[in-house]
Amino acid sequence: MAVFSGGRGVMKKWPAIVVAVSGLLVAGCSGGSNVGSPTTSTSPPPAPAKLDITPAANGQAVTPDTPITVKADGGKVTDVEISGGEHVNGHLSADGKTWTSIGTLNVSQKYTVSATATNAAGKTTTSSSSFTTLTPNSVVHTHIYEGENETYGVGMPIMLTFDKPVKNKAAVEQALQVTSSNPVVGAWSWADDTHLDFRPREYWPANTKVSFDGHLNGVQVSPGVYGAAELTQTFSIGDSLIVVAGTQTHRMQVYKNGALQYDWAISTGKPGHDTPNGTYLTIDKGNPVEMKPSDIAPGAPGYYDLKVPWSVRFTWSGDYLHDAYWSVGQQGSEDVSHGCVNMAPEAAQTYYQEELMGDPVTITGSPLAGTAGDGWTDWFDSWPTMLGKSGTHMAVQAGPTGSSFVNPTSVAASNATAPTGLPAENNAAAS
Repeated sequence: MAVFSGGRGVMKKWPAIVVAVSGLLVAGCSGGSNVGSPTTSTSPPPAPAKLDITPAANGQAVTPDTPITVKADGGKVTDVEISGGEHVNGHLSADGKTWTSIGTLNVSQKYTVSATATNAAGKTTTSSSSFTTLTPNSVVHTHIYEGENETYGVGMPIMLTFDKPVKNKAAVEQALQVTSSNPVVGAWSWADDTHLDFRPREYWPANTKVSFDGHLNGVQVSPGVYGAAELTQTFSIGDSLIVVAGTQTHRMQVYKNGALQYDWAISTGKPGHDTPNGTYLTIDKGNPVEMKPSDIAPGAPGYYDLKVPWSVRFTWSGDYLHDAYWSVGQQGSEDVSHGCVNMAPEAAQTYYQEELMGDPVTITGSPLAGTAGDGWTDWFDSWPTMLGKSGTHMAVQAGPTGSSFVNPTSVAASNATAPTGLPAENNAAAS
């Protein structure tokens, strides 16, 4: 209300009183009547949040598969810090009231958990708790075949060996991560209780960088037996170099990065010493390698002891691709070897110099079937067979950010073709 006096207007402001009425704010102007004293209605502040941390404080011999949980009553969990052991990841529930760790804890480790919760008024509550995990009576040691920063062929599996039998196979697989610079689909596959391989469904893409992380510390691999260390390795896949050797055609094709690079005359195992069918991987090589027959006594007819140049091995039983300068006349028309793939000197040297450990070698047309385990024979197995040998029976999708387990039926069908993308089905069967 404004009041003017004389010719000159003077505005006066009357006091405004705010009154709470039934929860509404009403502004009133006072004339000559009296107004009662203002009243206010307030709610008590919310109680501080309470925190509950498990395992319990001062716990001893806590099993490593026990999750750490932080629960907030009357608020939300806003911070969790854990010291001790490897980094512990966790998951916060949708309502913000519960944080739960993911994965196993380390053995023989003291952990301290510090947590903060915040109530509706923004007031924080902090709490901490310490406990110690068990020290197992028995631990398992794990070895990875691949060497740090080494380069391998496109067929090379990740090969793990355990020094004690593994019974909880799915738990072990779930603790393993594969990171691949090029996306791949693969699976873990057990040859027996101590040997586990990861193999892509198709050959690795050429020039891929691969990292492996085995979060095995705290994993109970068998009753009472725990992993006690983490295992990591980084290696590379080189160019694609794939051999297909025909025992009946007496020819060997070499494909490099998907294109036919060489087509050479060869001689393979003669009757009774047939080179076995199957898709193998190159194991090692030497220049020269000493070779002598295992089934002929020294001095007996047919015995030999030779230092053979440019020799690349693909079976444990002694089959090689190698220089056979003595059989050049038969190469391309006749099988005369004791199971090896004989090549002309120039061809053998060329292949030897381009080959990487883990390059695929497929033998076709032989009356002799390949024997699983005689060499690195992972590629004898079809994709369904591989999944059947997995503890999880799940496919693994790996890429630049790591790997995850997925239902095999959810994976897109392969468009790879033999021989450059993957080997033929049932490749180890006799022809």
